[in-house]
Amino acid sequence: MKDPHKAVDYILKHARQFADAKAQRVYLEEFRKSKKAILMKASLENALGAQERDAYAHPEYLELLKALEAAVQIEEKLRWDLIAAQARIEIWRSEQANLRADIRNTA
Repeated sequence: MKDPHKAVDYILKHARQFADAKAQRVYLEEFRKSKKAILMKASLENALGAQERDAYAHPEYLELLKALEAAVQIEEKLRWDLIAAQARIEIWRSEQANLRADIRNTA
């Protein structure tokens, strides 16, 4: 990358998306606990173990897990894209330092 400003612009442009993706993932992780409790309460079973089994097997709980999977995929993709943009900036900085050193050594 010859223009580090593009990498910085990318970071600034996608930072909000990353924040939103992370917020969604955290929300789903926390809501998963509430959903389990709601489903356990709705279970016709008396034993806690049976209620828990019903909750974990419930289609709504499984749907929530799929949503959590998707949220994690989105968050991780954005996170690694941002890390790559940061690496591009560092590469550019190193290249610039090497150029300055070459100029000093040849002068």
